[in-house]
Amino acid sequence: MQVQRWNQTEVEQMNGSIGRQVLHGQNITVSRLILKKGGVVPVHHHVNEQITTVMEGRLMFLMDGKEVVLEAGESLVIPPNVPHRVDVLEDAIALDVFAPVREDWIRGEDAYLRK
Repeated sequence: MQVQRWNQTEVEQMNGSIGRQVLHGQNITVSRLILKKGGVVPVHHHVNEQITTVMEGRLMFLMDGKEVVLEAGESLVIPPNVPHRVDVLEDAIALDVFAPVREDWIRGEDAYLRK
């Protein structure tokens, strides 16, 4: 059994507006993103199915040519291999769940978040 205490987990600063905390299980990855207003997660895609839940703030997702604004308490399912982008409309905290595990993050292939 593994206990993750987010308030005791170091935040990896990806760039000036995105901080990340990560927990990898055998079959899933959970990340907690701390996002500053005006930040952008550029268009990217991955083999993982993703569910994002906004815990605080507001985010706008661009996916399949459509814009979806999520507020605190709302979630979005992103299918595997679908390109998507995120604009941070307000300071926000988001919880992302990925299946399977984000092997690309484990290998350090997350340069799109570091721009």
